[in-house]
Amino acid sequence: MRITGSTVLLTGVTGGIGQTLARELARKGAKLVLTGRRAEALEPLAAELDARAVVTDLVDPAQVTHLADACADADILIANAALPASGELLDYTPEQTDRALSVNLRAPVMLARLLAPRMVEAGRGHLAFVGSISGKAATKSSSLYNATKFGLRGFALGFRQDLHGTGVGVSLIQPGFVRDAGMFAATGATPPAGMRTVSPGQVAAGVIRAIERDLCEVNVAPLEMRMLSAIAGQFPGFAEKVQRRSGAERTVGQIVDAQRTSR
Repeated sequence: MRITGSTVLLTGVTGGIGQTLARELARKGAKLVLTGRRAEALEPLAAELDARAVVTDLVDPAQVTHLADACADADILIANAALPASGELLDYTPEQTDRALSVNLRAPVMLARLLAPRMVEAGRGHLAFVGSISGKAATKSSSLYNATKFGLRGFALGFRQDLHGTGVGVSLIQPGFVRDAGMFAATGATPPAGMRTVSPGQVAAGVIRAIERDLCEVNVAPLEMRMLSAIAGQFPGFAEKVQRRSGAERTVGQIVDAQRTSR
């Protein structure tokens, strides 16, 4: 799918990775529609990139529908928005649980459902979902986040098969630990010993590569993380034991403490 000249709807722009994505897409010549919850962060970036801004809270189903209606001409959807959703599920209120499910899973599914028919009719388009390596490997204190990212992965891979032959592509981009910007970087946590990080620019490059080449799944992570997540997906019981011995709980604890107010 050619990005230059295409209308791109990008969600989750007010976070660091979203801003990097927006700037890279603008450099590629995309006509951008940017969305996020905070107008004070969204509108200056839209002005900088000569983009259209649509303030939207993806928790609200009515606002999701309004966003799709306002962006009915989108050729490309990049569903990048997500809430951290770390911590023990028993510490979450029902309202906090619904927020995570709504933003991380329901909103991207519904945007795809609402935007895809016009793309199919036109015979061209692309739906790109920014997931996480957490959609391949479960970890302690991440059951809710894992659920949303496992679900997003299943949806994207299945919907890709549904749309085969229509001219509309579907891609899933799964970053590992991202430094400098985004959820993990904002916590100030250090990755487990031996685990390297990737940059926001690498994530943006992965998204662009997936769209332009109609790639099924792009894992933006160092080799060791890609290998471990593949093993964990096949042998979750073994992965659980390895994680307990690896010292990863220290990193998990740092993340949970830092993200507690973001639920």
